[in-house]
Amino acid sequence: MGSFEVFKTLAVGLPGDLDAAIFVVWHMSPIISGVLPWVMNKAGNLEAVEPEDGDPIEHGRIYVARPDHHLLVERDRVRVTRGPKENRFRPAVDPLFRSAAYAYGPRVIGVITSGALDDGTSGLWEVKNRGGLAVVQDPHEAEVPSMPQNAIAEVKVDHIVTAAKIADCLVELSQQDVDEHEGYMSENGHDEQTREEIKIAAEDSAFQQGVFQRGELTPYTCPECSGVLARLRDGDRIRFRCHTGHAYSVDALLASLTENIEDSLWKAVRGVDESIMLLNHLGDHFAGVNNSPVAAQFFKKAQEAQARNDRIRTVILDHEQLTTDGIEQEAKAMPRSNS
Repeated sequence: MGSFEVFKTLAVGLPGDLDAAIFVVWHMSPIISGVLPWVMNKAGNLEAVEPEDGDPIEHGRIYVARPDHHLLVERDRVRVTRGPKENRFRPAVDPLFRSAAYAYGPRVIGVITSGALDDGTSGLWEVKNRGGLAVVQDPHEAEVPSMPQNAIAEVKVDHIVTAAKIADCLVELSQQDVDEHEGYMSENGHDEQTREEIKIAAEDSAFQQGVFQRGELTPYTCPECSGVLARLRDGDRIRFRCHTGHAYSVDALLASLTENIEDSLWKAVRGVDESIMLLNHLGDHFAGVNNSPVAAQFFKKAQEAQARNDRIRTVILDHEQLTTDGIEQEAKAMPRSNS
């Protein structure tokens, strides 16, 4: 998972005889199908494709997630689905990591590169939990360092490399022998939770999968559908999922909630604007029939509503889009007290 330029660099560096399959998730607009595979095919030695649901997995091929579809891995085949969004995106990298780790365990290498918030950290934790390896782009050179930084902070990463070294790292790691029976012990029903979450991404009903049985109900509501969110755990990490299936990391939930606040305030402005137009229309009507006292009262109410609307606009302009990364950076920038 990462930036467009990193994917081009990766394609250039991978050899044509790579004894592995590569899966790529890129957060993209739903209308740009085919762009990334075309670029990777032009730049590199491996064939890059947007797979169809059920396509076989072949070594020496790059599978790129289709716009507006999750890319999942099952034993020997690819799944392409339109399950609920995760961290506000579809495709999302966490379902890919989760499904690959569940299907292939220690044979999986998860890679996170430049990107915002903490997407991929939950899935990378699952890769490590099942014996796989974690590779992260050096955040000091990443165009957007949040994803690499969060992964390094929350997961026992095996390799931190520059974008130019990712391909070499993957080639070297893919040539190592792997014991598929090492490195994982299921506990506290985590196998069942992982299997259920993969089914949700594969379009099964989250409610029927019993998502609320896997986590504690919270007072928070889903920014996508307003459903109740359950708190889930990956080791010490907390995540959230609603009964319709939308899933959020803590950072993605905070960003979504604060973004929705601004949307709600603009809707309030729109509603007050409409009331002002109606009040002035009625004022004109009563003025036209020579009922000046009533007309004046409607115009007065319109002016009062305009004053309230101006205050709401001030609140919108002062509203801050919050993320945990941003708050932590502000805390680090504050002068330390000597007391």
